[in-house]
Amino acid sequence: MTAPAAYQVSHLDALEAESIFVMREVVAEMERPVLLFSGGKDSIVMLRLAQKAFAPANIPFPVMHVDTGHNFPEVLEYRDQRVAELGLQLIVASVPEALAKGLVRESADGMRNRIQTPVLLDAVEKHRFDALFGGARRDEEKARAKERVFSFRDEFGQWDPKNQRPELWALYNGRHHPGESIRVFPLSNWTELDVWHYIARERIPLPSIYFAHEREVIERDGMLYAVNEFFRGRAGEQPFKAQVRYRTVGDASCTAAVRSDADTVEKVIEEVAATRITERGATRGDDRVSEAAMEDRKREGYF
Repeated sequence: MTAPAAYQVSHLDALEAESIFVMREVVAEMERPVLLFSGGKDSIVMLRLAQKAFAPANIPFPVMHVDTGHNFPEVLEYRDQRVAELGLQLIVASVPEALAKGLVRESADGMRNRIQTPVLLDAVEKHRFDALFGGARRDEEKARAKERVFSFRDEFGQWDPKNQRPELWALYNGRHHPGESIRVFPLSNWTELDVWHYIARERIPLPSIYFAHEREVIERDGMLYAVNEFFRGRAGEQPFKAQVRYRTVGDASCTAAVRSDADTVEKVIEEVAATRITERGATRGDDRVSEAAMEDRKREGYF
């Protein structure tokens, strides 16, 4: 009698199954989940996972973008197009509106990532969200590396890294009191390379900003910032044109590009496989404010 063939699950299939399980667990446990969607590659992958998790039904929760007002136009265009294609409810929590109302104040350096936090927390309270899907991955940054898949936040939206719940055997505890919430990271165990392999396999379209193109930039602190209405050169800084792409997409005032000739998904995969610097380490000026910049923001309620 012939032995049955061994059933093997690929690395990507295992990651996909884990993420889908997490999403279904949240919808089963929580009353008002929302998916944070900026038009970046990680949130785009989360949308695809949500489609698969609940097909043939529609995605059973809205998406929310915490809009700093400092956006790359290519990304906003993609965001609106994708939301329309999937028939999703888009909630925009606007930092410019909060500034106009005096709810937050512009930071001295002009970067708005930090003042996103009170705007996010205000939207969570207004819409009574009890679970927020985020696209953070553990390979991105050391504060994210030690955060759980289900990240408990108190009534002020704050995270205490010393008070995290165990997640043995993929058992996730979403219990919380009214006013508290859970940040949920389905892509925690993915890497940047995994994300790109999944994009290639699923043939997911992306904003053009992720692929090599010519752009006017300024070099500052070893990073290439695009010259735009939100970022101007200082005295002595000379703009120049370079072939670049973006590894991560965020606030245009603090997100840098990298030199690249990778103009297809396959070429990006080759490039990412060879790199030795994380995407945030290579491109995010807001993470260089201090050694614990990300953890400090998370303690305050950041993504």
